[in-house]
Amino acid sequence: MSRDTLNFHHSIDQIEHLYEGFYRMDRYTLTHQTFAGETLTIQRELMDRHDAVCVLPLDLATGHVVLVEQFRVGALRQENPWLLELVAGLIDKDEVPEQVARREAQEEAGVELGRLHPITEYLPSPGGTNERVFLYVGEVDSRGVSGIHGLDEEGEDIRVHRIPLDQAIDWCKDGTINNAASLIALQWVQLNRAWLRDHWSVAT
Repeated sequence: MSRDTLNFHHSIDQIEHLYEGFYRMDRYTLTHQTFAGETLTIQRELMDRHDAVCVLPLDLATGHVVLVEQFRVGALRQENPWLLELVAGLIDKDEVPEQVARREAQEEAGVELGRLHPITEYLPSPGGTNERVFLYVGEVDSRGVSGIHGLDEEGEDIRVHRIPLDQAIDWCKDGTINNAASLIALQWVQLNRAWLRDHWSVAT
């Protein structure tokens, strides 16, 4: 299948600033070429967010993963807004994704990451935000991992869990884990566990 849509034209006609807090909201007026070869002008609100890094700490030696649990305002519509998630953080201007992964692993879970493997880079909700997520799996020694972590100045209250990998995968199936980054990372590990074990065993 051809991806000739990559050659389509678009132009931004106007950007109207609507709001700025922790995130920024703008209204775009833009024109783009349609599949029929015509032009279409639309208005869309866009949340301007920093790019983010998510990392799944994985202990292949013991068959465990490290997940964090915290309150999420975006999950208020469901009965339990405390979600099981990956370690995650926003990218500051002078950081690269790998640095963020290691920093957040220490801050949120109290763990030191070994080797990192990039899983993918994806757009979590391109209909309304320009955020990109850089997704990793990170090597970790999970023995003794526990406790409450996070930065007080950022209002973080994070509980750490050491969970058998197979249990975490089952939780993906039954809906206990229902956020995109965790689902993608755990399913990737389920498919690539043997390859990753071989890859890390010969890496230097």
